[in-house]
Amino acid sequence: MDHSSIVKSFRDKGSVVIQEGNSKKIKFLKPELWTEEMGQDWVYLLSDIFQIRSICEPFSEVSLDIVEFASKPTIYHSPANKIISKAPMTNGNLKFALIREPNWNKLLFQISQPILAKEGDWKEIDFKTNVFYPLLMAGTKEMFLGPEGDVKIIKG
Repeated sequence: MDHSSIVKSFRDKGSVVIQEGNSKKIKFLKPELWTEEMGQDWVYLLSDIFQIRSICEPFSEVSLDIVEFASKPTIYHSPANKIISKAPMTNGNLKFALIREPNWNKLLFQISQPILAKEGDWKEIDFKTNVFYPLLMAGTKEMFLGPEGDVKIIKG
């Protein structure tokens, strides 16, 4: 995966489409470019646990531990930070995932901000990689995580 080319293209255009190892197409988008017409089914991707603060209400230690020690790729549904006025959410909750797979994590680290991602049938592809996108794996879980430590498994 050519991280520097992807990062440069992402910074220049505000979005990139990457075809991953299973030939699925993932669009990465700067959050400020998202519009209602793009739909609500986007996931914020994070490279570091501390980025949660910028998109969600403050978390309890229990909630942070759940994210930090999750063993499988997990998409969390959590209340959005009050400073976020425009974002893909449902009932005030947004979706996010902490990406641990080394190649994807390194890419997100180099982008250095939470970004939005969505799998879809995008017509144009900017980059291809043989690395599998972790959120498309069969064992991916989804759970609601509240700021006070409340947890609800959505898809296990």
